[in-house]
Amino acid sequence: MKETIKASIAGAVAAAYKNGLLPSAELPVFEVEEPRIRAHGDFATNVAMTGASVYKMAPRAVADIIIRHLVDTDNVILKTEIAGPGFINFFLNINAWLPLLDAVHTRHDFGACDLGRGRKIMVEFVSANPTGPLHVGHGRGAAVGDSLANILSFCGWQVQKEYYVNDAGNQMMTLGKSVYLRWRQSQGETIDFPDDCYQGEYIHQLAEAVAGSVPDFTRLDEQAAIKACTVFAAGSILDGIRRDLTDFGINFDNWFSEKSLFETNAVAEALETIRKKGFAYEADGALWFKSTEFGDVKDRVVVRNNGETTYFASDIAYHKNKFDRGFDRLVDIWGADHHGYIPRVKGAVQALGRSGDDIGVILVQLVNLLRDQKPISMSTRSGTFVTLREVFEEVGVDAARFIFLSRHYDSPLDFDLELAKKKSNDNPVYYVQYVHARISSMLRKAEETGIRKVSADEQAIARLGEVEEIDLIKAMARYPEVVRMAAMQMEPHRITFYLMDLAAGFHAYYNRHKVLGDDPLLSMGRLYLVCAVKKIIQNGLALLGVSAPETM
Repeated sequence: MKETIKASIAGAVAAAYKNGLLPSAELPVFEVEEPRIRAHGDFATNVAMTGASVYKMAPRAVADIIIRHLVDTDNVILKTEIAGPGFINFFLNINAWLPLLDAVHTRHDFGACDLGRGRKIMVEFVSANPTGPLHVGHGRGAAVGDSLANILSFCGWQVQKEYYVNDAGNQMMTLGKSVYLRWRQSQGETIDFPDDCYQGEYIHQLAEAVAGSVPDFTRLDEQAAIKACTVFAAGSILDGIRRDLTDFGINFDNWFSEKSLFETNAVAEALETIRKKGFAYEADGALWFKSTEFGDVKDRVVVRNNGETTYFASDIAYHKNKFDRGFDRLVDIWGADHHGYIPRVKGAVQALGRSGDDIGVILVQLVNLLRDQKPISMSTRSGTFVTLREVFEEVGVDAARFIFLSRHYDSPLDFDLELAKKKSNDNPVYYVQYVHARISSMLRKAEETGIRKVSADEQAIARLGEVEEIDLIKAMARYPEVVRMAAMQMEPHRITFYLMDLAAGFHAYYNRHKVLGDDPLLSMGRLYLVCAVKKIIQNGLALLGVSAPETM
């Protein structure tokens, strides 16, 4: 509907220029928005105010000219008015909203768009080191990444979801050492366990299993035993991560090994590329990347003076590999503590010859886990954290995913386990899912009364006209724009917020109006309305990776 209003305005400006009432046919940048106050109409635009400087006229004069030249061939506009300094308020005919219902019912992908135009985009997320099980914070990043991938695909991108496995570097040897030392303790040895080793019960469990899984483990010398523990523990943890994510409803298209970058000499080749381009230099026996040329606070070491490469060197090679695979755009989803890492990675992308706009970075803030509004103490260092599996097995996958997406990822999230299990309107996922279940129940009852198919009957649809009915249709009309903006801004929570608003509109309608009544024609019209709501609820929940139950 916004596009219809914008087209009418564009036509009015062109007609006014042709009639000599505007000095230019130039259309200024303007917005068409829904007013917060119902009395201000269905839509309002600031075109007269933004056009005042273009046309060298007072805003209200511009507004008057535009109104007099509006073309409304479809009889959409009931009336217009000039408000305040020059806003134009549009009041639409009720019948203008009703065709929206047919659009929802006839399009299986209502809300989809071609924003991506078939371009390839990679969304890399979670990518937790295989040194321990996924915790609740990883769950939030997983929900954000998976839902964003769904939204981008819905909006015309070719999406690949990838998990980057950090299976190279010192942290892997530390993992192996941690398991080895716990194994020796299990054999009765008295050993002081180092603070820099990995803590947690899972290390004890791995230590108990390693000897039975590695042939001749007890005969290995210490160095070989630590290496064997590293391979065994990393494999076991990664298998657990895969299972957790699969059970959380997330399936990656590719799992990419950091180790493979060294095995294929990709790290050395990437560093040689940036060296040849003049973005690397040697100093103090080390190789440095000129990240300050791209806005970083200081240059970064990529090869230490002992010849070892840094994590950043691997990241340069990894991002080069992504682009070499033909991706037009990259999205990296990281934890909040990686904020300072963004400039150097964007700089590396530019040094490799790509635009800084070809990569987007999302930082996901922490999750504060609560029970009955009381914080649950967690410490990754001491190993006393709550795993993702513990959370979704307690509250359910749907509740966990929806609540993870109930706030902007840039804000800390309070996740109350008890609230997530409640079957009440206080629980946001229950509040939304119950709309779908309730409408499903209506359809079953309608079938019992002989209405086996809800169809587009013009007379039935024409009976719709209650304020709450039009409000529901207006809310559904906003869905395509919400989806498009969620893709453009890479903000999945926009879908969550929208579904909460749509659910609120439905509950308000249901509490005031009987859908199935004594008037068959009105009942059919209202069923057609609520079935459209049901379809959008199901569509939106699917983008979030949340189910739409028929019963609750």
